[in-house]
Amino acid sequence: MMSVLSGLLAVGLVVGLSAGSALAVEPTDNTGAGQSATQALDSLEVKGRAPKTGYKRTQFGKAWADVDHNGCDTRNDILNRDLTDVKHKVRTHDCVVESGQLHDPYTGKDIAFKKGWKTSTAVQIDHVVALSDAWQKGAQKLSQTKRTELANDPYNLLAVQGKANQKKSDGDAATWLPSNKSFRCEYVARQIGVKHKYSLWITQAEKEAISKVLSSCPTQTVPDYTGVKDSTVEKTTESEQTEQTQTEQQTEQSAEQAQQNQQTTQAPAPEPAPAPAPAPQPAPQQDVYYQNCTAARAAGAAPIYQGQPGYRSQLDRDHDGVACE
Repeated sequence: MMSVLSGLLAVGLVVGLSAGSALAVEPTDNTGAGQSATQALDSLEVKGRAPKTGYKRTQFGKAWADVDHNGCDTRNDILNRDLTDVKHKVRTHDCVVESGQLHDPYTGKDIAFKKGWKTSTAVQIDHVVALSDAWQKGAQKLSQTKRTELANDPYNLLAVQGKANQKKSDGDAATWLPSNKSFRCEYVARQIGVKHKYSLWITQAEKEAISKVLSSCPTQTVPDYTGVKDSTVEKTTESEQTEQTQTEQQTEQSAEQAQQNQQTTQAPAPEPAPAPAPAPQPAPQQDVYYQNCTAARAAGAAPIYQGQPGYRSQLDRDHDGVACE
């Protein structure tokens, strides 16, 4: 009896361990992690962009769902991962981030994050492969569960500067790349990994754009980690940050000035004098037929020039363009 119980217990342990192992899915699984990014790019299917018809954010599940069931939503999971000097809201079990520092991979700038109605947007969580882009390149064929996984996958998420995230919108590599050039290789390599993981395709223009980036870093591999490696992101100096800020301010001021100029009331230019009414066109003459020149002369039509009503080559004996001379 004891041997039977021992056997059943052993089987139960094996089954339990197997089930636990099946649930322990790493974010880098099926991404091609560690493989040459160029080779992984060539393995992706190239097709045209499908229509955006039917796309809604809800097609990818509840925003920032706690898919890993750790008691913390996805947004705060990523803030905790990517920010330094993090301070948490009390009694949230070190989940809700109140403040912290971000070294933004997209711009190379250091950004102070503070949770608040007017301040939280300074740092946003970006889908490296935008959900709308994914929808148009294969995600609409995925199950709701798989799309929810894609939307909350830490491998596809980065904390970044809010303005940069807004500029990117739902663009792919053919329409948007980080202004921080030192991060572009890792950025497109991660896009390759995400698309490989979820069986998404790329467009020809997208492939060409990614290939151009990877030509400057032929040893780049598909990332085998989530988040950003500090060694791949160059920090901008204080003077460079000041220069970038001044440039952005000048651009915004120029745009505001242009808008003000358009809104400035100007004296209307005098209306041009109306064009004179066109002279009345003579009523088109009816087709005329003269049996011979005698009839033409009797009608007072002779001589008849070529192009005039009644002219026929048979009446123009010398073929000089004048009949019944």
